[in-house]
Amino acid sequence: MTRADRAAAPASRRTLLAAGAVLAALVLLGWLVFGSGGDAAGPGVPSAPPGTAPSGTAPSGTAPAGDGARGIAEAELPPSARETLASIDAGGPFPYRQDGQTFGNREGLLPKRERGYYREYTVDKPGEDDRGPWRIVTGGRGPDVYYWTADHYQSFVRILR
Repeated sequence: MTRADRAAAPASRRTLLAAGAVLAALVLLGWLVFGSGGDAAGPGVPSAPPGTAPSGTAPSGTAPAGDGARGIAEAELPPSARETLASIDAGGPFPYRQDGQTFGNREGLLPKRERGYYREYTVDKPGEDDRGPWRIVTGGRGPDVYYWTADHYQSFVRILR
């Protein structure tokens, strides 16, 4: 082995170690963002068992809904959520281009249905400067069922209408 070969060997080991470290960092980042198989809610967002709302996200007057999810009366929702429901009932217009698009239910918290069954709508949250975490997800062509999430898809409460 020549002197040049011996000098090149540590350099290529360093390159491999650096590439491995970068790959490990990317895997860790991917796991942190997509580890649950669903949308990332971000740091500090409480999680809850499927079909329930974390403490503080739904008023205390909720009741069980027919599909096993907790239910909340429409009148108990924040005013901006009731406004979004009125827009859904009217067929629009909606303030965000994502409104009315297919919701994939990647979290698996809602009952399993065929692709395209669920649609999502943004609910403006006071004090947020972007779409924020509040959404209404509808199901069916009517729509037939409505769900509220105050924590960006970490839990759902069925809206009783």
